[in-house]
Amino acid sequence: MPKKAKPSFEEDLGRLSEIVELLEEGPDTLAEMLALYEEGMAITARLQETLDEAATKVAELSRGDDGELALEDREED
Repeated sequence: MPKKAKPSFEEDLGRLSEIVELLEEGPDTLAEMLALYEEGMAITARLQETLDEAATKVAELSRGDDGELALEDREED
């Protein structure tokens, strides 16, 4: 059985937005509300993991030759 592909960051963000809207409307049952909440929390964890990975990558790419974070001066046009 093929493994399901992990949703993209944008797909997860879109689904989380849908879940928020559904919760704001008020689900019909407590069970539905809890299921939506649980799904939303799982998506939030995936989004946070992706953001943490991106922040780490940016920090690594921003390190100078000495290993310290380096801020580049940007010339304004």
